[in-house]
Amino acid sequence: MKALVYHGPDSKSWEDVPDATIQDPTDVVVKVETTTICGTDLHILQGDVPAVTDGRILGHEAVGTITAVGDAVRGFSVGDRVLVPAVTKCGRCEYCQRGMPSHCQTVGGIGWIFGHLIDGTQAEYVRVPYADTSLYEVPEGVSDEQAIFLADSLPTGYEVGVLAGRVRPGNTVAVVGAGAVGLSAVLTTGLWGASKVIAIDSNKFRLEKALEFGATDAVEVGPGTVGDVTALTDGLGVDVAIEAVGYPETLLTAASLVRPGGTIANVGVHGTPVELPMQDMWISNVTLTMGLVDTVSIPTLLKMVASGRIPAEKMGTHSFTFDQMNEAYDVFANAAANQALKVVITPG
Repeated sequence: MKALVYHGPDSKSWEDVPDATIQDPTDVVVKVETTTICGTDLHILQGDVPAVTDGRILGHEAVGTITAVGDAVRGFSVGDRVLVPAVTKCGRCEYCQRGMPSHCQTVGGIGWIFGHLIDGTQAEYVRVPYADTSLYEVPEGVSDEQAIFLADSLPTGYEVGVLAGRVRPGNTVAVVGAGAVGLSAVLTTGLWGASKVIAIDSNKFRLEKALEFGATDAVEVGPGTVGDVTALTDGLGVDVAIEAVGYPETLLTAASLVRPGGTIANVGVHGTPVELPMQDMWISNVTLTMGLVDTVSIPTLLKMVASGRIPAEKMGTHSFTFDQMNEAYDVFANAAANQALKVVITPG
C-alpha cells in the first residue's frame, strides 16, 4: 500500500510500505477514504516531537470502511463505515474510566498514538487497535467531509475550549486565534447559548470565516485589541477567553480579556514557557484550564452534524488526492497565504 512516511525533520515521502494487517484480536483494518492534516503533523516535520521516529506513517484522522476484523471485535464488521478519531482508548484503564482517554495507560499513557507511537492514517489502509472502544460508526446522511473534522479539530475546540471554559447561556466569549481549532470553538459555542462570540485574529480571511461560522464580532489584532474587545462587553471583559494558537503573546492576550470570575481556556499547544502576570490575576478569581482532547464528545457532535446543527463541512477549504499529499502539506503549511482552514484528502 501507499502511505506518507516520516524520515526525520523536514523529510517525508509518499511511498510503498507493507500492508496494514491485524496484529491483535482487538484490531480492525480500515480502508482510508478521507483524511486530513493537523498542525501537529507540521510540528512533527519540524522535529518537535522526538517520539516520532524515522519510518513512521503520519496522520491521526480518518474516515473509511472496515476491511478486516480481529477475532475479539464485537461491535464492528467488515463493510462498516467508521470515523477513526485522534485518540485511541482501551476503555478499561483508570483514565479511560474517568473519561480521560487522552491518557489511556494501556496504549502508552497517551491516547494520541496514530502517527505518533504507531503508524497513522495518511495511508491507503490503517490498523486500528481497540476498535470496539475507539471507533465510531458514521451515521447515514453524514458525509465523509463532514465526519473527518470530528476526528480531532471539532472535539478539541469543543472539549478543551467550550466545555473546559464552562461557557453558559448568555456568556460573552472571546476566541483568540481563528484557525481550524478556534473556528471549531466558534462553531460549538452556540450549543451552550453564548450571547456574544468575539473572534480575534491577524488574518482577515479567518475573521471573515469566523463570522460565517457564528461569531457575532471580529477583531483584527493590533494595538487596540484589548480595548476593542472591552468596548464590546460594556467595559467588563469576557466571561470566557479561549486561546487557540499556542504562543505566549496569545495566551497573555486571552488573560487580558477575561473579567473577574471568568475562565481562560487554553487550547493552543505551547512549545515555550509562558510567564503569566499572576500578581494581577489572582485577585480576579480567574480560572485557567488546559488539556489534551479526549474525543469523548464525538457521539454528541455526530448527532449535531447529522441534524444540521453544526455545518462541519465548512471547515474544508481545499481538496487533494493521495497522490497530491505533498502539495496538500505545502498548502496547509502556508494556510494564511493560501486562505486554507483544513484540507480534505481522498484516494481520488
